[in-house]
Amino acid sequence: MTLGLTSKTKIIAILLASAPVLPAAQERIRITGYVRDGDGNPIELATVLRKNTLEGAVTDEKGYYTLATTPADSLTLIYSCLGYNKAERIIPSAASDMRLNVRLNPLSLSLGEVSVTASRKQINTMETLRTENIKLIPDPAGGSIESLVVTYAGVSSANELSSQYSVRGGSYDENIVYVNGLEVFRPLLIRSGQQEGLSFVNPDLTESVEFAAGGFGARYGDKMSSVLDITYKKPQQTEGSASASLLGTNIYIGSASGTFTQVTGFRYKTSRSLLSTMDTRAEYDPVFIDLQSYMTWRPADKWEVNFLGNLSANHFRFTPHSRETSFGTTDRTLKSMIYFDGWERDRFQTLFGAITLKHTLGEYAEMGLQLSAFNSREEETYDISGSYWVGDNDTEDSASSSASEPSPLEVGTYHEHARNRLFAGIVNLGHYGSVRTPGNTLQWGAAAQWERISDRISEWERRDSAGYSLPHRPDGVYVISNLYSDNNLSSTRLSAYLQDVFRFRSRQGLFTLTGGVRGSYWTYNAEYIFSPRASLGFIPNFNRDLTFRVATGLYYQPPFYKELRRIATDPDGNRRVELNRELKSQRSLHFILGGDYAFRLMNRNFKLTTEVYYKKLDFLNPYTIDNVKIRYYAENCAEGYVAGIDMKLFGELVPGTDSWLSLSLLKAEQTIRQEVRAPLPNNPGYNVTLFFQDYFPGYERIKLTLRGILSGRLPVTVPYKGYEDGYYRTTPYRRVDLGMSYRLGESSRSVMNRGILRRMKHVWVGVDVFNLFDISNVNSYMWITDVYGRSFAVPNYLTGRQLNLRLIVDF
Repeated sequence: MTLGLTSKTKIIAILLASAPVLPAAQERIRITGYVRDGDGNPIELATVLRKNTLEGAVTDEKGYYTLATTPADSLTLIYSCLGYNKAERIIPSAASDMRLNVRLNPLSLSLGEVSVTASRKQINTMETLRTENIKLIPDPAGGSIESLVVTYAGVSSANELSSQYSVRGGSYDENIVYVNGLEVFRPLLIRSGQQEGLSFVNPDLTESVEFAAGGFGARYGDKMSSVLDITYKKPQQTEGSASASLLGTNIYIGSASGTFTQVTGFRYKTSRSLLSTMDTRAEYDPVFIDLQSYMTWRPADKWEVNFLGNLSANHFRFTPHSRETSFGTTDRTLKSMIYFDGWERDRFQTLFGAITLKHTLGEYAEMGLQLSAFNSREEETYDISGSYWVGDNDTEDSASSSASEPSPLEVGTYHEHARNRLFAGIVNLGHYGSVRTPGNTLQWGAAAQWERISDRISEWERRDSAGYSLPHRPDGVYVISNLYSDNNLSSTRLSAYLQDVFRFRSRQGLFTLTGGVRGSYWTYNAEYIFSPRASLGFIPNFNRDLTFRVATGLYYQPPFYKELRRIATDPDGNRRVELNRELKSQRSLHFILGGDYAFRLMNRNFKLTTEVYYKKLDFLNPYTIDNVKIRYYAENCAEGYVAGIDMKLFGELVPGTDSWLSLSLLKAEQTIRQEVRAPLPNNPGYNVTLFFQDYFPGYERIKLTLRGILSGRLPVTVPYKGYEDGYYRTTPYRRVDLGMSYRLGESSRSVMNRGILRRMKHVWVGVDVFNLFDISNVNSYMWITDVYGRSFAVPNYLTGRQLNLRLIVDF
């Protein structure tokens, strides 16, 4: 087609007129795409930067980015994210909009058999830990996710036999645990770590872990301290593992076939060898069994059915013979000797089943229905009597005496008896959904929960000192304590939440605002609660290695059955459990300010995390702790606060491995009945943890794992007494566990390449040294009372040094 002279003249005139302003009005092009890892998973918050300019973009939760820039004959884009190697892409001719997808290779990060992904920057209070398995970690509990959680900043544990933990001064009951979006429960009658057995979470089945020590979103339930969110695997192919040690055996197998996937794990634990290091010489027969399976099935496009099932059976048999304990101070040491008669038989059996129906509405929306049921049958039976004496343990000078006999200060007997039974049944029906739009994610949910609990308690303790029954009264013979219960509870809980996540960018940087509300109602005490929560994360443009966050919220803890049990005493001293229908939810107002700084030092990646927090507590239901057994006042009669700072240094102290050092300082106090000021029971004052990995330079088959805990002194009370009668403090908890592992060779001449062994990915042999320095830690006390009312606190020492051998096979 030929243009006329007039048309040509007009075009030339327009171009000449616009020439002076072309540099200012130059067209821009859009470069879009996805950033993924080596497995094809999206990488959120990866940075896309045009080299030698300030033009950049950040990927969203799907790994998608949009970069607006000026056209050029050639330009270079730099892709980077914490935990991944940088990537550069040269575009030889960038003249129009284009799509560019990039994959980033992860750095060589390894925690033995634990893989930690540091790719996601922490823009809220949820800390992410992706875990394949934790088999190389020296853990006296037999391998658990909680063995890593207790090394997080703000988390403390003073009992290696238990998987329970305290977060920022809260009780064990203030932590909520989810597996695949379902809340899981634990037995109610357990009173010591020896009985506890296995954690619900099976680490072999675990794909990822998220944990928040406070300030978590509204989609998580009503607890005052923390949330642990577990996601189980969906394998892409057949895989499995088997392990054996002196603590037990684990077997796991996962498979995928078309639209069906499954992971199944069996765990057997016995802590007999570990318990033999304690002061009590006894016949220990603990047997703990756990079977879990998680299955997914896609019957049609956009539909998915999930099933999670669990069977747990814990049996603890105990026949004590004698116990010898030395205790006291450097000025005066005492010694106690007890000769036992009797036995203990405990049984805890739990069943859990859940089915989820999920429907995907397009690419950005999904909805689901969940139905779950929990059943627990618990029996605690014991009849144990003991004859004891307590005396000075001072020895005479060897020149004047060839032998020394302790001077008796107290002699007596006691008898403990219990026939306790509890049944708990919980059914939950819920709905959830989410809609994602650019820069926005809306989530909601609603649930109804039906609870039925039957509790039968019959226990008493008799003490005799120097021939006098305690308490000594001239009008009869009395026991020092008894407790009876015959209670039934049936109730319904209703709950709902709405949460929205906004992501927006400005010249200052990337903002992530999460806001939501949660409400619930419990028929038993006719209480409504309303819980607003919000957090804000910020990644500044001036330094994207920095991350800032602030969170606040009103968190409630509705009472469960244990919190309701109030002890009433009649004129004869008999104690009976009554349920306090007037008990209301405890409340905690959270304020959290934190940030991260990622940096490189000596060519290694490091990250420093700091959070400062304050929690205002009211309507508290005070409690005392004996070992892991919690006894509540069953009254909203206290208020208090928790203030502290948590710091964590994470990094590659040794190339190719990850380690971290955590430090927590806190002050947690309560005022009971506006009169008695006392610390919260889980207030150690300070907590220092170390998780360290190492290997021989140039020979990575030999790996070393070290886990250390130093925690402050915890307050304890005399049994059957509260803080009004005073409190004492335990000694600091100090423990170091060391593990060494060797991976069998993989060279062409290795035995690994022969026969069926070729199908094995890894074979590890290892040895653990629990309590490396053989420190005698104290978790609770046995109290001996003489006829004059004086009490002697005989420490119940925890486990001593113990070797553990293990074999692990992955295929």
